[in-house]
Amino acid sequence: MTSSLSSLRRALRTDFVSSLVVFLVALPLCVGVAVASGVPAELGLITGIVGGLVTGLLPGSSLQVSGPAAGLTVLVLTAVTEYGLPALGMIVLATGLLQLALGSMRLGRLFRAISLSVVYGMLAGIGLVLITGQMYALGNRRAPGSGLSNVAGLPGLLTDVLGSGTALTAIGIGAGTVVVMTLWKKMPAKARLVPGPLVAVGLAVLATAAFDLSVKRVEVKGLTEMIQPPGLDGLSRLPDVGLLTTIVAFTLIASAESLFSAAAVDRLHEGPKTDYDKELMAQGAGNTMCGLLGALPMTAVIVRSAANVQAGARTKVSRVLHGLWLLLFAALLPGALGMIPTAALAGVLVHAGFKLLPVEEFGPLWREHRGEAVVLAVTAGAILVTNMFDGVLIGLLLAVVKTAWETSHVHIEVDDAGTGPVTVRIVGHATFLRLPRILDALEQLPTDCPIELNLAGLRHLDHACMSALQSWADQHNVHIVQPEHATSRAA
Repeated sequence: MTSSLSSLRRALRTDFVSSLVVFLVALPLCVGVAVASGVPAELGLITGIVGGLVTGLLPGSSLQVSGPAAGLTVLVLTAVTEYGLPALGMIVLATGLLQLALGSMRLGRLFRAISLSVVYGMLAGIGLVLITGQMYALGNRRAPGSGLSNVAGLPGLLTDVLGSGTALTAIGIGAGTVVVMTLWKKMPAKARLVPGPLVAVGLAVLATAAFDLSVKRVEVKGLTEMIQPPGLDGLSRLPDVGLLTTIVAFTLIASAESLFSAAAVDRLHEGPKTDYDKELMAQGAGNTMCGLLGALPMTAVIVRSAANVQAGARTKVSRVLHGLWLLLFAALLPGALGMIPTAALAGVLVHAGFKLLPVEEFGPLWREHRGEAVVLAVTAGAILVTNMFDGVLIGLLLAVVKTAWETSHVHIEVDDAGTGPVTVRIVGHATFLRLPRILDALEQLPTDCPIELNLAGLRHLDHACMSALQSWADQHNVHIVQPEHATSRAA
């Protein structure tokens, strides 16, 4: 009994320390994601609070931490720009209810079936859009909007910034933030107990105050003033196809990011592993609450989750307490947010964007699995030039086509003894993807001798391929030996 109580005290002590570490990591990210999403900073804090006090209490994954995520920044910004801030609550509420429904139907595990190359491509695309968009915030300028227009506007941004002292000052603050966060990883372990984002933003605040720099700061209006429950007028807009597509995109991306994060966190510790259906329902409950409060959508965030595990957390107490610290900060020190330069937050997000790019992984992937590397690159590029939802769909479609192509191997053998009929054996998987090659080989056969087409070695024969082979055989009076095990309705 004494031993168990002692273990419990140690666990609570480490969880308390871990909660402070996660709070310090989450604070600048909650504010930065909100500002980058085009919404008041307080809404990011509300989502972080809900992620701790609501999702943190629920079963699923005991150590991963939820809150506003950089991965949804682009989607939120697009939704707010198109439908307005009041519609955000309805979108997030519907997302949460869909997640609850998917979790109750035990569909959480299905999200693990998505190709990893598509996931990495999605994260890389988010990183690219995040970086290009925050380049404008670094220069105290407003981004044009979409990823492609942001990229196209970068030369003009550079020309504009070089002629403005205020913009150069803001860029200096943002660049300094990125440098501090990059170098902080090389500091001694004891120093790194204080998270790099907090140090970088804190130094930016001190520099701005000490030198009285004229840069844009975070606007603060108060936590309770920012709570905007969705109104009944939002229900009338639900039949809008564009709005429904946005809700589906929020649901798929938030769910996938949370469950992929859970799989990554499970590799970091030896404790109980994630129940994916329960975790999906926990995320749904959190997003439902965020929607009712008119806040940002939430996902599980790998940065905060990894910090939680590395700080020694053992139970869900640490993530619940981190939500409590966020609530106390927002309630007692709201004015502190108004001291933060937006350029510093842009620097934090630029750094986060670069971390999403699979720079180290892409080289080995290209050498060993070139098709997967192509899927990754196409997905990232599609997200950059279109949008998140379309880019992911393009990546998934390409991954399916690649898999179908790789699995449809077919081998053609021609046996011409010179005395009897020419025997053609087709072995493997005969699908429409390999049909041009099969027909090319058949068209090269002699037309002045009998031909026997042997399909007994096929393991799969689809309808399109069987119809084409039958048509060719009828024209050439060819005898076909039918396959015994290949699947084909036409056979």
